[in-house]
Amino acid sequence: MEKITMISVVFLLLVLFFSSSKASIEYNVLKLGAKSNGKTDSTKAFLQAWTSACNSDYSATIHVPRGRYLLNNIVFNGQDCKNYEITFQIEGTLVAPSDYNIIGKSQDWIKFKDVNGVKIYGGTLDGRGTGLWTCKLASKGCPHGATSLKIGNSKNVVIQGLSSVNSQKFHIVIHESENVYLQGMTITASGNSPNTDGIHVEASKGVTITEADIGTGDDCISIGPGTKNLWIEHINCGPGHGISIGSLGKVFNENGVQNVTVKTVAFTGTQNGLRIKTWARPSKGFVRHVLFENATMINVENPVIIDQNYCPGRQNCPNQVSGVKISDVTYRGVRGSSATEFAVKFDCSSKKPCSGIILDKVHLTYGKKPARSSCASVDGSTYNEVQPSSCL
Repeated sequence: MEKITMISVVFLLLVLFFSSSKASIEYNVLKLGAKSNGKTDSTKAFLQAWTSACNSDYSATIHVPRGRYLLNNIVFNGQDCKNYEITFQIEGTLVAPSDYNIIGKSQDWIKFKDVNGVKIYGGTLDGRGTGLWTCKLASKGCPHGATSLKIGNSKNVVIQGLSSVNSQKFHIVIHESENVYLQGMTITASGNSPNTDGIHVEASKGVTITEADIGTGDDCISIGPGTKNLWIEHINCGPGHGISIGSLGKVFNENGVQNVTVKTVAFTGTQNGLRIKTWARPSKGFVRHVLFENATMINVENPVIIDQNYCPGRQNCPNQVSGVKISDVTYRGVRGSSATEFAVKFDCSSKKPCSGIILDKVHLTYGKKPARSSCASVDGSTYNEVQPSSCL
């Protein structure tokens, strides 16, 4: 019995030893040569930390202490990464170069590609985009601009408590990815900053966006082709262009958007509230199974809008109609104030009319006057109180 007991104790000690040896290894970017003065290029130190974390046999934390860290274009590539437990603990601010041309001619500033199981906690991304915005608003000879953070071809990613300010172009893009969870984001840019969408999701599935405060010069959240099983909840939007599905249907062979839920959102002084937008061009695309629920509008220009005649500059689409089929879209519990007389606008495709559109418990006002609704090529139903009076 004593021998058995001793063997058990030794076994237990071995288990405890190996368990404790799997504690997360930390890679501090300062110790790897990064400088926190916001002026010295720290790209090399961040990549060294990433390489070490990828090659680790145990979970790894990349620690970014307080301070400002200048980064040029950087790609965290997980294709050869054997570690599926890498955490970025960011206490400081990652800063783009002051000269917008350095990163402005590439698509992305910070990119995670082919990663699995990455977590990003805290921190701020400063895209320093104001100079490029000024250039774009004044002339056409400017670089396209870089997205501040892109998650591409990745899965099982968590981003929590991250802030993004003054991106050159889109703040955050989720592209061809699966099971991405974003919580507690703060995204800020000037209301007149061009193409600075807050969060853009495309060709991805299983994405959740919750508890975000977004104020920018374009869509607070935009939803592109090939998106499905998207959950958006507890969002404050303004300034900006609202939450938009689209634009869709720019090309003929385009994947559709389906199974989208948008709940408990508030819009303040935005151009749009809940919008679906498609090009007036032939397309195989579609939008279906969408729920907009519990939305508050405060002085919003277009609280509820479907626009299937999008044709910027009247080029490549005049005298055509949208081929995108929109069906099974529900607006439930939408309330507040419109900045324009027409609070509900359904301008659907004459070729493929909208169907299964439901208005339920909608109450929108326009100052001291009754708000109005307009409908074209749309079929649907109303339930409970609906104001303005439904044109369905």
